Amino acid sequence: MKKSKILTRRNFVKDSSLITGGLILTPSVMMGNSSSKPIKENTLKLAIVGCGGRGTGAAAQALKADNNVKLVALADAFKDRLDKAHESLSKMFDSSKVDVAATKQFVGFGSYKKAIDEADVVILATPPGFRPQHFEYAIAQGKHVFMEKPVATDVAGVKKVLQAAKLAKTKNLNVVVGLQRRYQKNYLAAYDRIKKGSIGKITGGQVYWNGGGVWVRPRQEEWSEMQYQMRNWYYFNWLCGDHILEQHIHNIDVANWFIGEYPIKAQGMGGRQVRKGKDHGEIFDHHFVEFEYPSGAIISSQCRHQKDCFRRVAESFQGTKGTVDVSGRNIANLKSYKGKTIYEHSGAKDPSPYQIEHDKLFQAIRGQRAYINDAEYGAKSTMSAILGRMATYSGKEITWKQAMDSNYQIVPDEDSLTWDSIPPTICDEHGNYPIPTPGKTNFITT
Repeated sequence: MKKSKILTRRNFVKDSSLITGGLILTPSVMMGNSSSKPIKENTLKLAIVGCGGRGTGAAAQALKADNNVKLVALADAFKDRLDKAHESLSKMFDSSKVDVAATKQFVGFGSYKKAIDEADVVILATPPGFRPQHFEYAIAQGKHVFMEKPVATDVAGVKKVLQAAKLAKTKNLNVVVGLQRRYQKNYLAAYDRIKKGSIGKITGGQVYWNGGGVWVRPRQEEWSEMQYQMRNWYYFNWLCGDHILEQHIHNIDVANWFIGEYPIKAQGMGGRQVRKGKDHGEIFDHHFVEFEYPSGAIISSQCRHQKDCFRRVAESFQGTKGTVDVSGRNIANLKSYKGKTIYEHSGAKDPSPYQIEHDKLFQAIRGQRAYINDAEYGAKSTMSAILGRMATYSGKEITWKQAMDSNYQIVPDEDSLTWDSIPPTICDEHGNYPIPTPGKTNFITT
């Protein structure tokens, strides 16, 4: 592509007010104002924005969560994704639960607005780069929201979500974020014992998302560059944010939650050793970050997408009196340094946290439980992972304040995009994308 067509990050940078990190609001259930009253009996209309596998799965869980909810609208950039979701859900549920007329199936950039306008409750499950804009619009229109993690891919997006989270609270609009460990029985049991002082003050820990990687969709000759990147969104930071954000956010969020703080600075390293082809975009295949917290706790964070290597997706923490090990496989073990078992959880029959988060969302909407707003901690854990990515890409130690002051923005306004638009990142004449280089890539200028 010609240099004259390249859209740099500067094209997308806009001024936005600083929203700094702080202590976690615990628990995540907070009482809000009464602008939006509970909907006790009438049918709740549901819309999906982003009809991939996660959007379809979330919709199925939402439809199971409440006896009187109906899917009425769908939106996706791609028609084939929308059609597949509609077909799958129509097979799972009858027309009393899935009733989406052809006129309520919206395709293309900007289609999110039409779907959101049709609903009382919206599921936001597109690539995360678009999440801030979708969330902001949904809250402005007075909708309750389930949105997948992460909730942004850049600092500007985090700020937008934090601002919309405040508005959601004033409107009493319930918001659940898909960091499902906060709804998982073993994690809740461990957290309760940590808060009661069972292992003392957490001073350090290790969090992991080490696996083999994800899909690649081969480039098709008829695709524009925008279509290619949208089909392979995982490999482009403006859409995905790298796997330290898209997947490892789960583990980083657990650290934030259990410690009760957000990191004040990060430093680390990473790169591309195995997954480094033209079809792997611009992201790294491994990251290692040290996060430092206001209390002095240090968390070692590692994530890797390399096949046939050590695999682990879990969290371990050390306190002044003992340790805790937890994982998404319903395990939680707390032990004293003398070897005594404080608590052991093996929940093979525990309910799915993916279902629980929807159950609780609809209970809150119905007024059967207290108001829920996960958007603030969702945004700040998103920011924590972005901070880690900034540190590994640059090779520099970066503070939370520096990052939030940076107004770092890489995502364009979706409403301005077409399939012929030039994405924020483009390849050279050989098909290679620019790769962040520690020591040369800068996010913070002095």
